[in-house]
Amino acid sequence: MALALFALMRRDLVVVLRRPGAAFNSLAFFALVITLFPIGISPDPDLLATIAPGLLWVAALLAALLSLDGMFRDDIEDGTLEQLLLVPQPLALLVLAKVAVHWLTTGLPLALMAPVLGVMLSLPPGSYAVLVLSLALGSATLSLIGAIGAALTVGLSRGGVLLSLLVLPLYVPVLIFGAGAVQAAIAGTSVAAHLALLGALLAAALVFAPWAIAASLRISLNG
Repeated sequence: MALALFALMRRDLVVVLRRPGAAFNSLAFFALVITLFPIGISPDPDLLATIAPGLLWVAALLAALLSLDGMFRDDIEDGTLEQLLLVPQPLALLVLAKVAVHWLTTGLPLALMAPVLGVMLSLPPGSYAVLVLSLALGSATLSLIGAIGAALTVGLSRGGVLLSLLVLPLYVPVLIFGAGAVQAAIAGTSVAAHLALLGALLAAALVFAPWAIAASLRISLNG
């Protein structure tokens, strides 16, 4: 099992490295939104610091959403998904490996990039660690939830809009607690409750999402 998961993750990482367009597009979108927003609103540091937590989280959420449509698209076109259904290993664990690669190439880079963009929004330096940690936890949950929608729409020729409609309502709790953690760090209050709730959402997603993704892929392939 471990060898199969490692081989699948290595394969997907090689594919991403050979065609880094999707991951780069997400990072570029994230940077462009944060760069242009002060120009369109106001360069006032106090105003930017007030809206920075919500803005960074919304931009990161939308950037992660950009890459979801291609999570299983290439696999269904080249027949890889059909092969995954035939192997003896549980499909739920195999798709978890694919989600992990998506997070490593999209969610984690967004989290590490956020403090650099936070400087542009006059975000207080004391909140950078909380920003990175909350985005790292939250983006993993976003990848798991988004993979369910990607699996349901993988067989559709233009499933991007439907994918967004499916997963965006489920993203709201992650957005609330993630932005709340950064706001609490700025205010100097405890961030433990917000981070604990983000961790609880991630734990729940890790338990239930792989089975939902596997079921959705079977529906898409056999339906």
